[in-house]
Amino acid sequence: MRRIVFWDIDHTLIDTRGVGRELSAVAFERVTGCRMKRQPRIDGMTESVIFRETARLHGLNTGRGDFERFAEALAQVHHQRVAELRERGHALPGAAAVLEALAAVRDIEQTVVSGNIRPVAEIKLATFGLDRHIQWELGAYGEDADERAELVRIALKRAGRPPSDAVLVDDTPAGVEAGLTHGVRVVAVATGRSTPAELTAAGADVVLLNLTDTEAVLGALG
Repeated sequence: MRRIVFWDIDHTLIDTRGVGRELSAVAFERVTGCRMKRQPRIDGMTESVIFRETARLHGLNTGRGDFERFAEALAQVHHQRVAELRERGHALPGAAAVLEALAAVRDIEQTVVSGNIRPVAEIKLATFGLDRHIQWELGAYGEDADERAELVRIALKRAGRPPSDAVLVDDTPAGVEAGLTHGVRVVAVATGRSTPAELTAAGADVVLLNLTDTEAVLGALG
C-alpha cells in the first residue's frame, strides 16, 4: 500500500525566528506602498488570507491581482535574503532525521500542505536542507486556496490518494481540523504556539511534543 505524508512547514519542520514576518512586511510595502504595522494572528492561515486580512487592518481593499503581485514580491525577497534566513532560522530538532527515515521506507511519499506559496515553501525547506525527499507536485500551497481544508482536498487529488492512505503533520488546531475534515489521520506536533491540550482538543489522532524521537514519530505516522 502506497502512503503519503503531508508536511506543514512553519513551526512543524522549521522556525524562521521572525525572518518570515520581516520579509512579508517588505513584500507588503512593495505592493501596497503602505508600511506593514501589524498582522492578524496567522497560525494556520494561508498566505492569501494573511495578505487580505493584513491589508484590511491597514484600511486597504485588495483583490486576487493584488495577492498575485504580493506573492511574486514575497518570492523575490526570499530569494534575495536567503542568507539571512539561513543565519537566523533553523530546522526544528529531529526534522531532518524523520524526513530521511521516511524516505527509506518503501511505498511512502512525502509532500507539503502549507499556507506558504509554493516558491517560498521550496526556498524555506531548501535553505535548511529539508527538500531532498519532497515531491512538490503532489502538495498544495497558499496560492491554491484560502482554506486549509481545501488545500488537503487538493493535495489528495494531486497525489491520487484516498484519505485512508494519507497522514498530515501540523502544529496548529487549524491544520488538525483541515485534515480531519477529509478523514485524514493527523499527527500534531506541539512545536509552535499551540499547546498539546489545544491540539488534542482539536481532535488530533496523536500529539507529539516534537520530532526528536524518530522511532516514535514513525510509529505515530503509522
